[in-house]
Amino acid sequence: MSKWAIILLVCSLEAKTCMPPIQLPTQFNDSYDCMVRGYNESLRTIQEIGRENVNRDGIYIKFVCERIEVI
Repeated sequence: MSKWAIILLVCSLEAKTCMPPIQLPTQFNDSYDCMVRGYNESLRTIQEIGRENVNRDGIYIKFVCERIEVI
């Protein structure tokens, strides 16, 4: 049986690097639900990091919804 998982990457334009990937614990039954949650989590994370840090460090978020096999 397969599910979908969100993998978030928090990156910095200034440092030209990304933090290690973060797999969120929630799993989804389809790609659509995973994508909607991925955009919401990206927005929440950017807001949590804050305007000053985002602007200073050029922070941006990338995410992917990846199919995973579950037992």
